[in-house]
Amino acid sequence: MQLRDFLPKIVNGDILGTFQKLDAIESSLEKKEEEMEQLRMDCEHFRARLETAQADCMREKKEKLELRQQLNEAKQQLLQQAEYCTEMGAAVCTLLWGVSSNEEAVKSILGGSKAVKFFTITAQTMESFVKSLSEDMKQQDLDSEENQFVLALAGIVTNVAALACGREFLVSSSRELLDTMMHLLGDMKPGLCNKFKVLMLMSLYNVSINLKGLKYISESPGFIPLLWWLLNDPDSEVCLHALRLLQSVLLEPEVLARAGAEVRETLPFQRIVALAQSRHAELQALAKELLEDLKVIEYEA
Repeated sequence: MQLRDFLPKIVNGDILGTFQKLDAIESSLEKKEEEMEQLRMDCEHFRARLETAQADCMREKKEKLELRQQLNEAKQQLLQQAEYCTEMGAAVCTLLWGVSSNEEAVKSILGGSKAVKFFTITAQTMESFVKSLSEDMKQQDLDSEENQFVLALAGIVTNVAALACGREFLVSSSRELLDTMMHLLGDMKPGLCNKFKVLMLMSLYNVSINLKGLKYISESPGFIPLLWWLLNDPDSEVCLHALRLLQSVLLEPEVLARAGAEVRETLPFQRIVALAQSRHAELQALAKELLEDLKVIEYEA
């Protein structure tokens, strides 16, 4: 009788608990299914984004390849244009170098509206040429278009400075060029580009014939040490023209009065004595002449 009374209650409670658990499991399963569906949708979304990104990447790679090809073509064209400009510059300036030995031609050049611009570009071209020389370069190719171009420019400056009107023009309107040449002479290693050095020294010597030019050159910072540096160059022609420039300074009283103390204190006397024994006849004669000038200057001092 007791079992008959209590069994339904117990069984109904177990069934009710089971149904409650089942409902909870079904709810959890539905939630998991919803989460799985969301994950599936997210996966599809990311897959679509991945495919889009891959397509964009492929397109960018193709564009980069095309741009690289265009860049290489542009570099090649630029190189060809640079070679053409160098060849044309070398040819034109070589011709102008020859023409500039004529006084009337020089006057015509200096009277033109582009004279100042020409000498500014000349200074920039010289500087660019020297910067392009590699550190370990032992000898410059004398037959290269670049070398011929810069030699022709230096030769034009030398010829212009050989005339009184040219010297006056350079001192008055192209001091940047004079500064550049002095700077480059100090930058280039001994024994390198000797012909270029000689032409620049000849230009400075020609300018020094003009008193205003001599004052400007001699008052430039580092000018006296530059001369001593050039006197130690292994090339006899460089030494010869450095001595000529030094002689211009020593023989001008007004300039010597200002630079005399520095010259006397730092003069590489033994080097000049050694040059006076050089096998290069012209260099030997000039060095001996300079030693005599120094004796006179010391006596007068």
